[in-house]
Amino acid sequence: MQRRQFLTGAGAVGLAHALGVAQVSPLYAAQAEPSLREPDVVFVPTPNDVVDKMLEMAQVTAKDTVYDLGSGDGRIVITAAQKYRARGVGIDIDPERIKEADANAKKARVSDRVKFILGDLFEADISPATVVALYLLTDLNLKVRPKLLKELKPGTRVVSHAFAMGDWKPERTAEVGGTTVYLWRIPPRNVPALAPRDS
Repeated sequence: MQRRQFLTGAGAVGLAHALGVAQVSPLYAAQAEPSLREPDVVFVPTPNDVVDKMLEMAQVTAKDTVYDLGSGDGRIVITAAQKYRARGVGIDIDPERIKEADANAKKARVSDRVKFILGDLFEADISPATVVALYLLTDLNLKVRPKLLKELKPGTRVVSHAFAMGDWKPERTAEVGGTTVYLWRIPPRNVPALAPRDS
């Protein structure tokens, strides 16, 4: 299966498998359908060992709700549901990826625990998440960072495949198959995310 997309625009290539909000089950807050932009995409496979490491580093449990911002074929939230009995929400701008993810969830028999939303990740309500997964270029991570810090509850874990968050230092990193997985934790409201930390 393949998962991620490259978005190009303004002369730059952006890795964006993320993007969405359109239809939501009663488990999640209803949202108005956005005006979606057309993605310029090429799919990139996401290794399952990287998915496993992301979920392991985030310490996912059955109590978690895992959001994947740019969910592609849905494998992160599907794996979270299969291995940890977590709930999951995938957000993607591409209707074909939503269809693929829905089919994969049904095949994995986790459709009762995961939902896939068509829409733009920058407009989505991500506040119910206790874990957020990302696979975006650094520029897009930096663009979404203020949203993460504003909308997510303190203690929410954020994991990223391959790309960092600028001067927001990760709590932990790990190398898997030649790529880096990053982990951050949303700080208390009165603690700056970008405060200097001991190395």
